[in-house]
Amino acid sequence: MRISALLFPAVLGLSAGLVAVLTPWAIWLGERFDIVDMPGGRRQHKGRIVRLGGLFIYPAFLIAALFPLLLDIPRNDPLEVTRLIGVLSGMGIVWLVGLIDDYVELEARSQFVGLLLAALVAIRFKVFIEIFNNPFTNGQIQVDWYLMVPITILWLVGMSATVNMLDGLDGLATGVVGISALVLFIHMLRLRQYSVSLLPLALFGCCLGFIPYNFNPARIFLGGGAHVLGYAIGALSIVAGAKVASVLLLLWLPILDVLWQIYSRWKREQSLARGDRGHLHFRLQDAGYSQRQIVSGYYIVTALLGTIALLAPSRSLKFVVLVGMAGIILTLLFSFTHKPSGRSTLHRR
Repeated sequence: MRISALLFPAVLGLSAGLVAVLTPWAIWLGERFDIVDMPGGRRQHKGRIVRLGGLFIYPAFLIAALFPLLLDIPRNDPLEVTRLIGVLSGMGIVWLVGLIDDYVELEARSQFVGLLLAALVAIRFKVFIEIFNNPFTNGQIQVDWYLMVPITILWLVGMSATVNMLDGLDGLATGVVGISALVLFIHMLRLRQYSVSLLPLALFGCCLGFIPYNFNPARIFLGGGAHVLGYAIGALSIVAGAKVASVLLLLWLPILDVLWQIYSRWKREQSLARGDRGHLHFRLQDAGYSQRQIVSGYYIVTALLGTIALLAPSRSLKFVVLVGMAGIILTLLFSFTHKPSGRSTLHRR
């Protein structure tokens, strides 16, 4: 199957260029309609910061993802376009709910309903987890039909929530998702999944175009766009074909952090929907590290895990890395357990 090499920079340039050009308009609109975050509680930024970062990320991804359809490029999977419709439709729902939340601050239950609906729409268009790679053999594990739906919902909603909770420091979530999308793109290229690889490339372009406005000191926050990025990377890992394990490895650090916070809040009898400064990135900031140091550290860890995902000679080695990283991360989180975590506030960023 042949695709013009020019299509790859075209998709990347289209998504990155649209986000870079349109984001200043999102900043203007946020200021015009007072859609901003103020410092206080968990938020330690300075001044008013617009939280409409997701406004143009989805439209840019949509255009970049649909552009190759105009060229009628060859595809290996006859269901690829169907699954693309599912991904884009689900992302559209998450995007719309995120914009409403940015404006009126929805309750956590309403946000969850939106994420659940987006996951069900994706499943309706054949975006579901049906195969796992066995980490101990070269074979695969087939998921029974009655498990496909709950596992897929858990994955898509969980990835959306994970990236949203990761969005606590300037450029953190954007950069981590961008690196993950780039690794996913390279992984697909190696497997000659050329047409599908354009999707994570478009997502990487969106992050690349947004990061100059979002990196410290940020001029704009992701807001509901964090859910969009999380849903996107989760859905693309499914349509890529058994790449869920790769994305699990790439986002292992924030995933473990979220699981730890769920356990910690449950143990303290605190509502899971109410955030605090217990996340690892906040703990590191409270310990005296700068935003740029913490964010750079997360970037390095994600890039290292991505390199392992690409170069590890066996699935068993990747599994060993997952277990080893889990031990290191959980030990670090445990070491912060008895330190002050700041007063609780509703989780937004």
